[in-house]
Amino acid sequence: MKYLEILLETIKKDKTGIVGILIIIVILLYGILGSIFIMNLNIYDSIYYTIITIATVGYGDIIPITPLEKIFSVTLALSGVGLLAYIVTFIISSVTQNLHDIRSGRIMERKLAEMENHYILCGFGRVGAAVYEELLKRNQKVIIIEKEAEKLEDIEENDNVIALHANATEDKTLKKLNIDKSLGMIVTTGSDVDNLFIVLTTRELYKDAWITSRASKKENISRLKHAGANKVISPEASGGTDLYFAAVEPNLVHITEKHGVDHIGKEMEILRKYNCHLENIEYHLHGIKTPVSRTIGVMDESEEDSFIEKINNNANVRESLETIYSTVNEVHSHWLSGPDKFYLNMAIEELKKEGIVLGVNLSFDEINEFTKQFKE
Repeated sequence: MKYLEILLETIKKDKTGIVGILIIIVILLYGILGSIFIMNLNIYDSIYYTIITIATVGYGDIIPITPLEKIFSVTLALSGVGLLAYIVTFIISSVTQNLHDIRSGRIMERKLAEMENHYILCGFGRVGAAVYEELLKRNQKVIIIEKEAEKLEDIEENDNVIALHANATEDKTLKKLNIDKSLGMIVTTGSDVDNLFIVLTTRELYKDAWITSRASKKENISRLKHAGANKVISPEASGGTDLYFAAVEPNLVHITEKHGVDHIGKEMEILRKYNCHLENIEYHLHGIKTPVSRTIGVMDESEEDSFIEKINNNANVRESLETIYSTVNEVHSHWLSGPDKFYLNMAIEELKKEGIVLGVNLSFDEINEFTKQFKE
């Protein structure tokens, strides 16, 4: 019964199945009408003769005699053989394909259910792809939802990446994504209407979710915020990087440190151990509220090793860094990102053991006290 249901469902979806049904009807009509007008049989005997001939049973109770009758019977029998072969092949391939799809669906459902501490990326257009690159650089777990299957073809899935061909505006899709165990949702479809619906539905289902949304038009920013988005970014003024940082904001930590150039290598080693990244560096000058800041960006291991090698072996690079550190009395801060808060805290605790962390999420006044203290 189960296989019959699968077959009927396949016929509804597959045009090949519909064509097959039309062929069966044509052959039956050919056999019945031919039996009436060529074999001179009545309607009941025509149906009977057509079926036993197509099925290649041939009881022999009705025998074609004239050449035309024989030609008709042969063509009908050959049509029957071809039809049977087609039906058997179609049934086997359809049932096999559907069973494969069912197994694949169950595997996907299990993978989705096991995901946690991940980001959910709704929409994989130009902006979505840019956000994905930022997530990928930092080895973040991500579920990508995109309703156009061809956009997902080049994505390499692994334990940290799931590409789901689905419509994120549907409740049933959102409920599969473990949103309550995620680090946040990033909505980047090209339609502000879809973005609004996704944000609104997600907020209704999961009131504590951190939601970051794209707004294609600036006038829709306020609408998306009213719908429940924590952060709304307009690509008219920014891009994928800003969307990424808005999404990870709850999992960014601001640490203030005091150390010299010689400790940079140890600091990077500890952060690498916990898969954490320094997103920027802020140099604090006493009494000045806005620090001198520059973006570091994500460096892979080879880039980090190359940077440390330059510090150790290039006198000019080392002298320039030492001058900067001396100017700020070695007091500086970083925005630190990581896979989740657990690993961020582990990294910070180890940095504290090295004696280089002054504090976490310090205010300007607190940082200014440190710069004053060390200045004196």
